[in-house]
Amino acid sequence: MYIYNVTTNIEDSAHKEWLNWMKKSHIPDVLATGKFTDAKMCKVLVEEDMGGTTYSVQFTTPNKETLQRYYKEDAPKLRQEASELFAGKAVSFRTELEIISEH
Repeated sequence: MYIYNVTTNIEDSAHKEWLNWMKKSHIPDVLATGKFTDAKMCKVLVEEDMGGTTYSVQFTTPNKETLQRYYKEDAPKLRQEASELFAGKAVSFRTELEIISEH
């Protein structure tokens, strides 16, 4: 199992709109690709020097191949939408995590 983690810092001026869009549109759209089994959205509890609020969204996928298909088939369109809606107000970085064990 793999986790595709997207960490985003969103400016205060766009925070409510972004949070609503993530919950009602973006996360459901990513899950609708059929490439992820679930998603968790977490607020990062560290104050950033840059201000704003930081979130981590973790999408679980069964294997690396499925994640690679997501990058190729779905990610460009979904990232484009985010860029258009929140240009200059959000900074994101992505991390791939391999689940080694669960207890």
